Amino acid sequence: MSMKGTNSTSKGSGRAGVEPKRAEPSGAPTGVDRPELVRNIVLVGRSGAGKTMLLEALLASTGAITRMGSIADGTTVGDADPVAVHQQRSVALSVAPIVVGEVKVNLFDTPGYVDFVGELRAGLRAADGALFVVSAVDGVDAATIALWGECERVGMPRAVVISRLDHPRAHYDAVLAECRAAFGESVLPLSVPVESDGAVIGVLNLLSGEVSDYSDGAFQPVLRPGGEDQLERFALARGELMEGIIAESEDETLMDRYLGGDDIALDAIVDDLETAVARGTFFPVLATAATTAIGTAELLDLLVRGFPSPAEHAVPSVTDLDGKPARQLTCDPAGPLVGEVVRTTVDPFLGRVCLVRLFSGTLSEDTPVHVGGHGLADRGHPDHDSDERVGHLYAPFGASLRAVPRVVAGDICALAKLASAETGDTVSARDTPLLINPWDMPEPLMPVAIEAASHGDEDALAKSLAKVAAGDPTLRVERNPETHQLILWCMGEAHADVVLDRLRDQGVKLQTVDVVTPLRETFAAPAAGHGRYVKQSGGHGQYAICDIEVEPLERGAGFEFVDRIVGGVIPGPFVVSVEKGVRSQMLKGVSAGFPVVDIRVTLIGGKTHSVDSSDAAFQAAGALALREAAAAAKIQLLEPVSSVTISVPDDYVGSVMSDLSARRGRLTGTTSSGGETTEISAEVPDAELLRYAVELRALTAGTGRFRREYLRHEPAVRAG
Repeated sequence: MSMKGTNSTSKGSGRAGVEPKRAEPSGAPTGVDRPELVRNIVLVGRSGAGKTMLLEALLASTGAITRMGSIADGTTVGDADPVAVHQQRSVALSVAPIVVGEVKVNLFDTPGYVDFVGELRAGLRAADGALFVVSAVDGVDAATIALWGECERVGMPRAVVISRLDHPRAHYDAVLAECRAAFGESVLPLSVPVESDGAVIGVLNLLSGEVSDYSDGAFQPVLRPGGEDQLERFALARGELMEGIIAESEDETLMDRYLGGDDIALDAIVDDLETAVARGTFFPVLATAATTAIGTAELLDLLVRGFPSPAEHAVPSVTDLDGKPARQLTCDPAGPLVGEVVRTTVDPFLGRVCLVRLFSGTLSEDTPVHVGGHGLADRGHPDHDSDERVGHLYAPFGASLRAVPRVVAGDICALAKLASAETGDTVSARDTPLLINPWDMPEPLMPVAIEAASHGDEDALAKSLAKVAAGDPTLRVERNPETHQLILWCMGEAHADVVLDRLRDQGVKLQTVDVVTPLRETFAAPAAGHGRYVKQSGGHGQYAICDIEVEPLERGAGFEFVDRIVGGVIPGPFVVSVEKGVRSQMLKGVSAGFPVVDIRVTLIGGKTHSVDSSDAAFQAAGALALREAAAAAKIQLLEPVSSVTISVPDDYVGSVMSDLSARRGRLTGTTSSGGETTEISAEVPDAELLRYAVELRALTAGTGRFRREYLRHEPAVRAG
């Protein structure tokens, strides 16, 4: 915003006044001693929007780094993760702080690809404001629109940055119109690009009428008055901006004065703009080009003066270990210690490193703490509590860490060697342990089956998988009890690739295999079986004979065993043995190796021997009898079917329903959920859902979401 030449304090906010001009380079910052001097801002937007390079430009412009890195070379601060370097895209949350005046700004870079929504939501949890980065080349996508709606529901302050203005296909006006159509009429430009000879050289501030000229290649622009043609061209946009800001003012007379032609002081307009941004009711748009640093000075000024400090942001609700609500906390360095682990990584030298947002209290070296994680048992993360001691504290800067003696409420820190901490855990005082309610996470719905390359690699796979799962609450690890496969439930193919890369980077030798759908077997018609288990090899032998009848039951009926022995030809204890044998064979299967379900087995006869009959012999006879009955009958394979609920924009309803039909799905209903969105309910065989998370995303341009729940097994009928 850079439109005042003196220090100022934003009204009613408690924010410290700061110099709006650029601070002198000070290197990577460490910590502060007051929450009012902190800003936590998350950069969000589609993949390729330019978030990581914008972060580089902000870091270089404040002296936190000596020069901007390159994504292609793997030298950016935000993408220091080895997997991100390998894949040439952001795959994890990273944080890099800068200093502007007295204020420390923690900037969170998040992945733009939808598979990494867990990292995105962690960034939203750690931040107090969001910067929506929209490419002037690609515009707004559906996922960004949905994310805007999420931020709107919680009242998070937001601003929009239209990036990549120096690209040959950049179209600022068209993308600005897209943003306003997608995000609402309260989205108005604060700065617009200025061109010379067809190239963007700076930005025009619509409030001050000044041009920030970056044509000399310096991070600090040259300020000059805007030309008459420029001011005339953007007069309408400036008028809309003034009216939009004044509409947010607490001074009810200001609009009448403005419409009456009064000259409104610029200071008053700026104060109202800052207040409106901080309370999340007005959303300025700034123009930037990261590679030439255009717009970075204006953006930094907005981050410091327009966005709220942690002291103005509500602390998430907390409970005690029994789940009883505790008193609402505030961002007070003298309050109870409460922080949350927003990311977990494994360093080869430091071990487990936890990125922590401290919401309340002050954390110092050698502090005893309680680490607790509850509410993610369904993701394979059982509830856990442990008392540990904090060793060294660090200020994170991308992949590097700088030691600090203490961290106050509102700031970000990194803790090493917390043995039990996982992403989403709460760090609190040992004598008054508390739990923060976990943030919402989507369910991983794409299964990937893996196995160790050799028997000797199994232990290494288990240990490495535990480390990876500890840092990724969107990953669910399952050992299927029926197929005995190790299944990784992932958000999509890109997420699966990252998980596998992380495992391999730790030296684990593994391979992926086809996911086996857990089928069932059942009898399609009645059958009879004769089980004869007679062995004589000298001395004590084995003797057991039984006859059974098998008949199918309706789906879901389970198993029934009926004893119709007459005259005691098989004593009671051996009747139980026959049932054990039948049940054992049912688990192993009788045709394709899948468990047998929904049958009634009736024991109708048999023979015993006074010496050679035994429990083991009659178990073997029962199993043989069931196998013989199966050989004489038609065995029906049953496949699992799930109840699926799909939420899609109305424009995609027809395509989704046609696709469901091709997947052998049965439509059970549709419901309009408001906001031009429809929920489609269907029953779909599980075999058709293995890659549905990926295919639904492609079918609906990334807007479709679904959830599933096992319903029943039914006869398998293949399409075609």
